[in-house]
Amino acid sequence: MTVAWTEATKDIAGTKMFFKRAGSGPTVLVLHRDIGTPDSLAFYDALAEKFDVIVSHHPGWGKSERAEWMRHPRDIAAMNAWLLTGLGVSDASLVGLGFGGWIAAEMASLAPTQYRRLVLVGSMGINPPDGYITDQALLSYLDYPRMGFHNEAAFTAIYGDVSIDQLEAWDLCREMSFRTAWKPYMYSQTLPHLLGGVQSPALIIHGDDDRIVPISASHVYAKALRNATMTVVAECGHCAEMDQPAAVAKLITQFVAS
Repeated sequence: MTVAWTEATKDIAGTKMFFKRAGSGPTVLVLHRDIGTPDSLAFYDALAEKFDVIVSHHPGWGKSERAEWMRHPRDIAAMNAWLLTGLGVSDASLVGLGFGGWIAAEMASLAPTQYRRLVLVGSMGINPPDGYITDQALLSYLDYPRMGFHNEAAFTAIYGDVSIDQLEAWDLCREMSFRTAWKPYMYSQTLPHLLGGVQSPALIIHGDDDRIVPISASHVYAKALRNATMTVVAECGHCAEMDQPAAVAKLITQFVAS
C-alpha cells in the first residue's frame, strides 16, 4: 500500500513549524528523536495505514524554523500542543521516540486528560536510577546515530553511505539538543513528580539492546504513570522504530486502536 503524505507549515509562537500528515482515523502525533527524522520511514507508513498520522519537526530541527527563545523540551511540548489546537485536532494519541518521548511526557503532564493514548519509546526525560544516558558530545556525529541501532543493516538501509548533508543535519540537531537539554543532560528534575497526574493509558517500549537510554529509565516511567504497561523489544536498539519497524508499529497500532 502506498501512503500519500502531505507537507505543510503552521505559524506557532512566531515560528514556522513543519509537519507531514497522512492516513485517516484517530489522530496520532509522532514526536521525533534528538537526531531528527528521515523524510520517510516504513514505521510512519505502517501507522498511517490505520491512523491519521502527524509527524512534526521540532523547532530548530529538520524543516522547522528555529525559535531563538526556546530553552527546554517543555517549550517544544507547548508548541506541539499549540500545533494540534491550530489543526483542530482533539483526543490525539502521542507517540514519542527517544527525546520525543520526553516531549510527549511533558505534553501529557501539562494536560493530564487531553490525550487518548501515550506511547514512549526508549524515552529520555528521566534520570536513570541505574546507568547514564549516553552523552552524544563524547561521540562523533556518525557514531552517535549508529549507536542507536542493534542491526547495522537497518542503519545502512535508512542512511546508506552517510552524506555530508546528513552529517551537517545531525550537527544542527546536536546544537538544538544542547540548547534545550544540556544541564542536566537529557532529563528533567521535575517531570517525575508530575507524571502521576496523567490519566491517559500509556505504553512504554524499550529495545533490549538500547545503548543510549538505560532500561531503568523506562521502568521509572512505567511506575510513575498510573495506567502504564511496558514491553521490551528483542534484538532492538534505541532507535526502535527504525531497528524493528514492523514489531514496534504492530505494538503501537494494537495499543492505540484498543
